[in-house]
Amino acid sequence: MRSGKTFSRLDIYIFRQILFAMVVATGGLTALVWLTQSLRFVDLVVNRGLSFLVFLHLTSLLIPSFVAVILPITTYVVIQFVYQRMATDRELTVMRAAGLSPWALARPALAVALLATLTGYGLSLWAVPASLSDFKQFQWEIRNRLAAFLLQDGVFTPLSDNLIVYVRSRDQDGTLRGILVDDARDPTAHATILAERGRLIDGANGPRVLLLDGSRQEIDHQTGRLDVLTFKQNEVDLADSTKENSARPLDMSERPLSDLLDPAPMFERDRPKWIAEGHKRLTSPLTTLSYAMVGLFSALGGMFRRHGGIARPLITVGAMVGLLALGLAFGTLAARDNSLVVLMWVHAALPCIVCAWLLLGPSIRIFHPTRVVAEPAEA
Repeated sequence: MRSGKTFSRLDIYIFRQILFAMVVATGGLTALVWLTQSLRFVDLVVNRGLSFLVFLHLTSLLIPSFVAVILPITTYVVIQFVYQRMATDRELTVMRAAGLSPWALARPALAVALLATLTGYGLSLWAVPASLSDFKQFQWEIRNRLAAFLLQDGVFTPLSDNLIVYVRSRDQDGTLRGILVDDARDPTAHATILAERGRLIDGANGPRVLLLDGSRQEIDHQTGRLDVLTFKQNEVDLADSTKENSARPLDMSERPLSDLLDPAPMFERDRPKWIAEGHKRLTSPLTTLSYAMVGLFSALGGMFRRHGGIARPLITVGAMVGLLALGLAFGTLAARDNSLVVLMWVHAALPCIVCAWLLLGPSIRIFHPTRVVAEPAEA
């Protein structure tokens, strides 16, 4: 009974170390990746006048996708680090001398790996598609609907690649003064519109600007003559989308798993990509368990040394780099030919099976037993 309590305390001790290190490592790497990726959207703050809180909201929607990619790698790194540190501090030596088998030593790490795998499935199947859908919808609204309300005084604001708006000043009641609109959305009717004043209004397809006392200048492509039309009142649609197609098309990264495994894409040539994406969502979290087993085999497998070793960790680091490269290659091949989807499943599951057999199978107990049984003396 006392022995059982000792093993239970050791399990909790190792489990806490691995879990804490994993949370810290995953959080730190996620923050680093978020910082580098969020630089792409600094332009919305600097040139579009987007508030910092909206910027944080927009970029924070990418965090679940970062965690889903980082989690399998940090699982391997943390397990490798914790067990190597325990070997250096001779804690593993004491635990082995107490009679703990490789299975007993690997049990806490496997519990953390299973927890990380379940978290990965939650991210891959639900959180990542939902957050990416919200992110792309938010980004689309900023570029097509909200951007017009971010007009700055005295600044040429590009609302899209073909639409630029300039406002000289803005009154407290919202009236715009000195408006210039350069509208090249229709290549056959590139127009420059000037107005003394105007006001932003909300239309069915997005924001519109009501222009008062102005003129519309347009080059006639047939005659080369400048046509000028003066008006008392005119409205210009500032939304980048057209009236006929104002809805945002959904990307395959936003689709639920059922839509990916039985896809109906807009273009038939994209069907293999959708199916491969569906299998990627099912196999990617499974690599967390496989990478954990690689780390455990590196730390606990083979001949036990009191002070640890450097050769096995370096070999498994090289193996991990190879596994990551193979994962990318198999995903690309499966997206071209769905008959190769099986390679994604082999990549996700085979390392776990092989390392588990080598570490916890009969061969380990035969060649590296944790308990020596005395043979009966000869008569």
